[in-house]
Amino acid sequence: MSVAACPGCASGDPGFAERAVADVPTHHLVLPAIHCAGCISGVEKTLRAQPGIRAARVNLTQKRAAITAQPGADPSPWILALSRAGFEAFEAHEPAARKSDDLLLPLGVAGFAMMNVMLLSVAVWSGAVDTTRDFLHWVSAAIALPATAYAAQPFFRHAWGALKVGRVNMDVPISLAILLACGMSIYEVIHSGPHAWFDAALSLTFFLLVGRVLDQRLRRRARSAADDLAALEPHRAQRLVGRDKLSTPIEDIKVGDRLWIAAGDRIPVDAHLVSATAKMDRSFLTGESDPVLRQEGEALFAGEVALTGPMEIKATAVGEETTLRRIAQLIATSEGARGQYRSIADRAAELYTPMVHIVSFAAFLGWWLLSGDLRMAINVAIATLIITCPCALGLAVPAVAVAATSKLYREGLLLTSDTALERLAQVETVIFDKTGTLTTRALDVPHGLTRAEEGVLRSLAEASRHPICIALAARLGDGAPAASLSDLAEEAGDGVRARWEGQIVRLGRRAPEDPTTVFSIGSRSITLDAQEAPLARAKEAVAALSQMGLRTAMLTGDTEANAHAMARDLGIGSVWSEVQAEGKVEIVKALSAEGTKVLMVGDGLNDTAALAAADISIAPGSALDASRSAADIIIVSGDMSRISVAIKTARIARRRMEENIAISTIYNVIAVPIAVIGLASPLAAAIAMSTSSITVVLNALRGLRP
Repeated sequence: MSVAACPGCASGDPGFAERAVADVPTHHLVLPAIHCAGCISGVEKTLRAQPGIRAARVNLTQKRAAITAQPGADPSPWILALSRAGFEAFEAHEPAARKSDDLLLPLGVAGFAMMNVMLLSVAVWSGAVDTTRDFLHWVSAAIALPATAYAAQPFFRHAWGALKVGRVNMDVPISLAILLACGMSIYEVIHSGPHAWFDAALSLTFFLLVGRVLDQRLRRRARSAADDLAALEPHRAQRLVGRDKLSTPIEDIKVGDRLWIAAGDRIPVDAHLVSATAKMDRSFLTGESDPVLRQEGEALFAGEVALTGPMEIKATAVGEETTLRRIAQLIATSEGARGQYRSIADRAAELYTPMVHIVSFAAFLGWWLLSGDLRMAINVAIATLIITCPCALGLAVPAVAVAATSKLYREGLLLTSDTALERLAQVETVIFDKTGTLTTRALDVPHGLTRAEEGVLRSLAEASRHPICIALAARLGDGAPAASLSDLAEEAGDGVRARWEGQIVRLGRRAPEDPTTVFSIGSRSITLDAQEAPLARAKEAVAALSQMGLRTAMLTGDTEANAHAMARDLGIGSVWSEVQAEGKVEIVKALSAEGTKVLMVGDGLNDTAALAAADISIAPGSALDASRSAADIIIVSGDMSRISVAIKTARIARRRMEENIAISTIYNVIAVPIAVIGLASPLAAAIAMSTSSITVVLNALRGLRP
C-alpha cells in the first residue's frame, strides 16, 4: 500500500506536527533512586495529583519524569510532593542529580563475609557446643554485623523510603528479614543459644545484590536519542544586519531574521531560501543520500547541510518550532511511552511482596498463640521470611538476560534495554526502512578503461568517505593498483578532483543540477551508471522472518515506484512509501494500537522517532548516533539476517524467564510449609535459599550458551 492509505501520514498534512507535539513535556525531573514498576506508579500518581500538571510519564531506564504543564511553572512544589511520597527528585538541569549506587563493593563485602561465616556455621553444626560454639558465634557476629550493615544499605534505604509514606515494596521484606535475622542472632549469642542466623542474613544479602548488579548492568546506559539530536543543531549562526555578518547565539535568532550560510554549514533554523539556488544534504531527515536542489523561496529545515554556498536564508521557525526540535520532542514522548513496559519480574514481584508478609506474620502469630513461646515464634517468622525472600526471583530474569545478551553479543548484536528480550519475543510484524537498512546505491565500473585508468578511479573513490565512493572502491578492489595523484581535494557536492600525469581527473556529479555521476580524465568524461541494490543477505533476512510466520513491511520516504520494486525483489509483503518522520510514527502507533507487536528496523534520523515509538527496535551499526540510541538492539555488522537469530534467542529467553519464575514459585510451595512448622534451621534456610538461586542460574544457561 502507499502512504495515501494512511490519512495524515504524508507530509502533505501541514497540521500533523502541531497536533503531534501539542502536549509534549515542558519539564523534566531526575529520579535517581527509582528501580521498579512500583516506583513508576508511585511517582506518576503523585505528580498527576499536583495542580497545574496535565500529564506525567516516568522513564525507568533514564530515571526521569517527563511532565506536561505550563512552560513557566515552578517545579519546586512537585519535587517537595515527591519527597514527601518517598521519592528523591531534582530538576533535570541541576548538577545535583546523582548516579546510580555502585553495588559492586557491597556485593564483594557480602560475598567475602558470607563465605567466612558459613565456614564457622558448618563447624557449629558439626558438633561444637558450649564455649566453643559461643566463641564461633561471637566471631561470626564480629564478621557479619558490620558487613551486613554496609552491604544491605541499598535495601534499607529503599525500604525506609517506602515505609515513610505508607508504601510497601520488595525491599521491605528483604530488610525485615535481614534485621530480624541479625537481631535474633545477637540475642541467641548473648544467651548462649544453639542457633544463629548470621549466615542466612549474609547469603540473603549476597544473592539479592547479585540480582541487582545483573539488572543494573542491563539498564540502558546510552544517552537518550532525543538528546543526541542536539549535535545536529549549531550553537551560533551568522545573522545579516545590512551587509554585516554578526555571530549570534541560536536562541537569539527570531522569525524573519536573515542568515548567512557557508558551504558545509548546517541550517540552524527552519527557513526559506533567499539565494537563487542551493544544493542541500537532507539525509538526516529523509534517509536518502542524494543531494536535493532547492530554488529561491523554497523551504529549508533545521539540520540540513548546505552543499553549496555561500547562501542567504530567512528564518521561518525558531526554537521549539523547528523541524529538528519537533522530531526530538516526538522521540522523547515515544521513549517515555515505551518505558512503561513492565518486565516479568516486576509483575511477579507485585504479587509476591504482600504474600511474603502475610505468610510470615501468620506463622509468627500462630506459633505465639499455640505455644506461648515468643522466642520460638520469632525464630519461625525469621525462617519463613528468609526462605520466602526473593533471591531466586531476583535472579530469575537477570540471569537469563545476561546469558541471552552474551549469546547475542557473539552473534554481533548489542542489547541496550533491559526489557528488549521480552518485547522482542512477542514480535508479530517487522517493519524495515529501505535506504541504508536494506539497500545501498552502487556505481557500476565502466567498461573500456585501461588498467591505469581503473587505478585512477580507484584512488579517487578511496579519497572520499561518501557511501557511493566507498562502495565503488570496494567493487574495484585490488583489480588495479592505486594511482599516484597530486593536488587531491574534495568539494562538498562537487566530488573529488586531482591531477594525474598532467591532466585533471575528477569523480563527481556532471553538474550541480544534474545527479549523473561521471569520471573525467582531462576533457574525456565517462558516465558511471548508478543503481540501488539490496544489501548482502537482505533477501535472506526477509525470507527467514517470513518462515517464522512474521509479517514483513517496508516504510520509506522514497517514491512509490522505487519502494514497490524493491519490496518485490526482497519478498516484502506490505509497503508504505513517501512517508516522512511524523508519518512513520503515526503508522507504527496505528499498528500497535491494533494489538500488533511491531519491530522497527531503521538507520536514519527520520526513522528515530518511529524506532522509539515501536514496541521494539533495531538499528544497524552504521546508523546515526540518534537512531542507535533510540534502538533497543544494534546490529554491529549491519547483517540483517541476524534479526531472525535475535528473535529466536529472545523466544528461548522468555521461556527460560517464565520457567525460572515457576521454579521460584515451586520452591516456595515446598519450602514455606517446612519453615512454618518450625523445621527450618538457620543453616538449612541459607542452604535452601542458595540452592534455589543456583538452580535458576543453571536453568538460565539452558539453550542460551554461546
